[in-house]
Amino acid sequence: MRILRSGVLVLAAATALAGCSLQPRYQRPAAPVAAAWPEGGGRAMPAGVGAGKQTAAEIGWHDFLADERLRRLVELALRNNRDLRVAVLNVAQVQSQYRVQRAALSPQVRAGGEGSRSRTPGSVAQGGKPLVANSETVRLSAAWEIDFFGRLQSLDDAAFDQYLASSHARQAAQILLVSQVADHYLSMLAFDEQLAVTRKTLEAANGSLAIVQRRFDVGTASDLDLSQAQTLVEQARGREAEQLRLRDQAENGLVLLVGETVPSSLPPPVRLSDQAIRDDVPAGLPSDLLTRRPDILEAEALLRSENADIGAARAAFFPRITLTGTFGSASSALGGLFGAGSTAWSFVPSLVVPIFDGGTNRANLDIAKVRKEIGVAQYEKAIQTAFREVADGLAARATYGDQLASAQRFTEVEDRRVRLAQLRYEGGVDGYLQVLTARKDLYNAQLALASVRLNRLESLVDLYRALGGGWIRDTGDPKVDADD
Repeated sequence: MRILRSGVLVLAAATALAGCSLQPRYQRPAAPVAAAWPEGGGRAMPAGVGAGKQTAAEIGWHDFLADERLRRLVELALRNNRDLRVAVLNVAQVQSQYRVQRAALSPQVRAGGEGSRSRTPGSVAQGGKPLVANSETVRLSAAWEIDFFGRLQSLDDAAFDQYLASSHARQAAQILLVSQVADHYLSMLAFDEQLAVTRKTLEAANGSLAIVQRRFDVGTASDLDLSQAQTLVEQARGREAEQLRLRDQAENGLVLLVGETVPSSLPPPVRLSDQAIRDDVPAGLPSDLLTRRPDILEAEALLRSENADIGAARAAFFPRITLTGTFGSASSALGGLFGAGSTAWSFVPSLVVPIFDGGTNRANLDIAKVRKEIGVAQYEKAIQTAFREVADGLAARATYGDQLASAQRFTEVEDRRVRLAQLRYEGGVDGYLQVLTARKDLYNAQLALASVRLNRLESLVDLYRALGGGWIRDTGDPKVDADD
């Protein structure tokens, strides 16, 4: 009983002393960016833009994207995309790893039993008679490492932060997927618009070629005029083939993101020029990104994990104490296994003190410290990257409106120029070169207009993502954690 009481006292003292941590106190590094966004497009953003409205993280992607076909494509991608599926499974894997590490803090209790039967021949047994011996044992054993210096707790903290990092990585993967689907879809619409322009230009070029051919046949047009008309036709045909290829490749990329062939039952697409994507999402302050961008939250969780690893590396310099005990019953006969006097127990404390390890513990501590410094740099880089992406998006939002309006006016001017050049050629005032030049300039202006429309819409989608939007489906949905 004295031994048992001593064991209980040791256990109580160990419990009281356990929990001492050698982890450095975690402090979030200062954000290495300016406190305010740069002026968009060389000028200050209009006062009150987006004031009082939901942040990007609070705006559901279903409300941000107005095209019903695009919404359905995003839903399919969230259900089928393999990269997102891997991100979800990574969360489950790291969660299980955390549970394994968490279990090390608790006593490990096992039950077991064994029996044996042996016979000693009479030729060697005392008394000259065969001896048959039986032994049955049932026992309950427990082992517990007392975490005096917080080694196990530090490993547990590191594993938990790794789990949080994987959850944020999953959230970042979903937000990126939403923007990628939107960008690929908008690219397809842009190629469709450019194809329509190319085919219209090709139709007009074939018509002009027919007119020039008739005039050449009667001797009123030169061979140079005919060659120039044929040049425009062949150029348009070459561009048509190129745009068809790019359009098909964009669709192939969309199919990969969606995870299946695009169903034919989807609603019809909205033309690129009629796309309505919200352009009033408020930017907030740069400091808001620290809690809204999942990639920044992931980098900080990894930094906290590396900080906890330092505590575990420090604790390796100190003794490790383990308590092991067994309690059970032993008997030479099965019927007397639980009878009076069959109780058996043992209590075995053990102490392991590091004396000489050739510098292994010191090297492990140095590795942990270096990894933390790397984590600090990666965390700061994540903040700087996010700041740059948002600043680029704000600059684009501030300038694309003017560029789009200018491109539309320029296209109208070029269209009027083509009509005038055609009239002057038919009236014999100018040669066909002026018509050819005007048509080529109009064609390039129309293609550029489609590109500006695409770039503007993609910049709005990218700004929405850069501000942390794309995690919830509908505006007003509860904010769930990334691992839910």
